[in-house]
Formats: sequence, structure tokens, C-alpha cells
Amino acid sequence: MPEKSVHEPVQVAGDPKHAARATRSAGRKMRSLLLDAASPLFRERGLSGTAITDIAAAADAFPSQITYYFRTKEALFVECACRDLLYLARATEQAALKAHTPREYTHALAETVTASDSIAFFAEALTLTRRRQDLAPLVERTIERLHAEGARAYAGQVARHGWRSLRAPDESSRRFWAIAIGVMLEGYAMGRSPEALCAEMLRVLGEQAKSTADTARLRLVDARDASGNSNEEG
Repeated sequence: MPEKSVHEPVQVAGDPKHAARATRSAGRKMRSLLLDAASPLFRERGLSGTAITDIAAAADAFPSQITYYFRTKEALFVECACRDLLYLARATEQAALKAHTPREYTHALAETVTASDSIAFFAEALTLTRRRQDLAPLVERTIERLHAEGARAYAGQVARHGWRSLRAPDESSRRFWAIAIGVMLEGYAMGRSPEALCAEMLRVLGEQAKSTADTARLRLVDARDASGNSNEEG
């Protein structure tokens, strides 16, 4: 019986599964590279001003790989905008972790959101999906995740610091992002600065919660008022 050459591939049990996992991993990596390359181009030039060949060149890829992974340039645009919005939400949560009072928390949220153009980018994707309903499910999933993670983060801060929330966490998250999108769109149309956008967001948001010290101070004031009233009545 002839001996096997040492250069022949050795068959290992489970090789097809390993190959499949490697293929999926390579696919995820290429998708990520294409998104990384496309996002700044879309933000700078817009959808119509960005060619598939430009994206492929920036990613050191082939144009056919873009159509393989995303089908169309419009689908890639929407996925970039959705991903960037979720990245912004994560950065916002991280910035707010440093807050010790409800006021600091709201300021951190507003300052982080208004310093980025991710919401304006996402708004363009929303407009696009109005005409391309096949892309709407991705936007819907992104918004659901945005609200769910926002509610979780806010509830965690309230529990951590013992604040008294003025609204349910889910309601607070939805309200925050609705206000952020509205203020940012209006502000970009008017050419307002990030500082002006932040000030407007803070004005519209108002108070979201009260700290333990605030509620204690309110109770003390009420107690003094009640005492003063009873003395006057006596």
C-alpha cells in the first residue's frame, strides 16, 4: 500500500464546519470594511455623489463585493446610517455614565448628540426608505434597538443614583430621541451651531428626573410651609 505524501492535505473531522465558520467570519469582516469605507463618503458627498467604485477603492475591495453583500448602493447607505446612529447612542450612554445628577445626565446626552451629524445622516436614510419600502425593516429594527437600549441605560442610571424619574424609562428614551431628531433636523436646516442645538435640546427636554437631594429639599420646604401656615392659623 503506497504511503501518503506529507504534502497531501490531511482530512480532519469537522473540516466543513470550520470552513463554513471561516467563510462567515471573512464575510462579516468584509461587510464591516465596506461600511467603514462607505460611511464617511456618504456623509461628505451624499448618496448621489458617492459611486460604488469610490467605496470599493476606499475599502480596497471590488465593486462586485458591494453588490454581493448589500445588493444596492441604497441598501448600503441605509445600513451605514443605521449603524452610525447606534454608535452615537452607545457614545451617548458612555458620556452620561459620568453624570452624578439628573441635570448633568441630561447635559451629557444633549452635548454628545448635538456634536455629531449622525442623526442628520439617519434622517436621510428615513427619507430614502419612504420610497424604498424594502429597506424599511432595517430602519425599524434600528429604532426599536435605539429605544430599548436607551431605556435600559436610563433605568440603570436612575437605579444607580436613586433618582426619581418623572417618566417611565421607555417613555423617557422615546421622548429623548424624538426630540433629538426633531431639533437636529430643524437646526441643520437653519444652519445652527452645535452649541445652539444643545441649548434648544435642553430647553425642550426640561427635567427628566430629580435626585434624592432634590426630593428631600422639596419635602423640607413643604414641611416648613405647613408649619408656618399652622402657626399663622393658630
